[in-house]
Amino acid sequence: MALRAYALAVCLSGTVLATAAAAPPLRVGMELSYPPFEMTDTAGRPAGVSVRLAEALGRHLGRDVAIENIAFDGLIPALKTGTIDCIISSLTATPERARAIAFSEPYLKTGLALLVGVNSRVKSSADLDAPGRVVAVKKGTTGHQYASTSLKKARLLVLDKESAAVMEVAQGKADAFIYDSLSVFRSQRRHPDTTRAILRPFREETWAIGLRPGDDAFRRQIDEFLDEFRKSGGFERLGDEFLPDEKRAFKEQGIPFYF
Repeated sequence: MALRAYALAVCLSGTVLATAAAAPPLRVGMELSYPPFEMTDTAGRPAGVSVRLAEALGRHLGRDVAIENIAFDGLIPALKTGTIDCIISSLTATPERARAIAFSEPYLKTGLALLVGVNSRVKSSADLDAPGRVVAVKKGTTGHQYASTSLKKARLLVLDKESAAVMEVAQGKADAFIYDSLSVFRSQRRHPDTTRAILRPFREETWAIGLRPGDDAFRRQIDEFLDEFRKSGGFERLGDEFLPDEKRAFKEQGIPFYF
C-alpha cells in the first residue's frame, strides 16, 4: 500500500511539473526605444522599468516572459491578432484605444507636456494653435491624437521617432514637441542650451496594460498583481533605481510624480 501511494505521489508530482513546464511564455509587446521604461542594455537585451514590470508579472503568473519588440503603432494590431498576449509599453489608456482593446487598472499617472525651443514664444499649450506655429509629435502617441483634434491652425510634424521630434525643436525647426512630462524633462537635460521644458501637464493621463477584450480572467490576474506590486513597494523601488533625478526634480517643482 505504501509503495503504491508513493508511486501515485510521484506520478501526480510529475504531472504537476509537466503542466507547469508546459505553460506557454507570456508574450509581452513593447517598443524598446523609450528609456528608461523600454530600452535595451549594452548587450542588446531588453531592459528598463516596463521590462522589470513584465518579469515581475511573469513570476506572479508562474510563466516565462518573452519580450516582443514592436513599433509603437503596431502594438495594438499585434495584440488583436494574437501575436502578443499583452502590451506593457508606457501605453496611455484612452477612450479611443478602449474601443479596440481592454485595459488593466492604471499603474502610473502622467500627462502631456511641452518641449519648446529656448527662444520659442510658446509659454503653454494655449499658445500652440496659431498660424505659423510648427508642432512636432510622435506618430501614434496621445500627443499626436491631441494635436490632430485640437490644433487647427498650427502645422504638424508627424515623426516616427521621439529623437527626431526633439531634434526638430533643438534645431529651431519646430516651436514645440508634445510628449509626456518625464520624457520632456530628460530631453531638455540633453539639450539645455537650445530647449526649455514646460513640465506641468496640460492634460493628465494614466498608463495601463493593454489586453484583448474578453480576457476577463487574465485582466483580474493582472489587476491583482498590480495591486500587490504597488503595496509591496515595487513601483517605488523602480522609481528609485531608474528615475532618481527625475523624482527629485519633480518634487522640487511641486509636480506629482509617476508612481
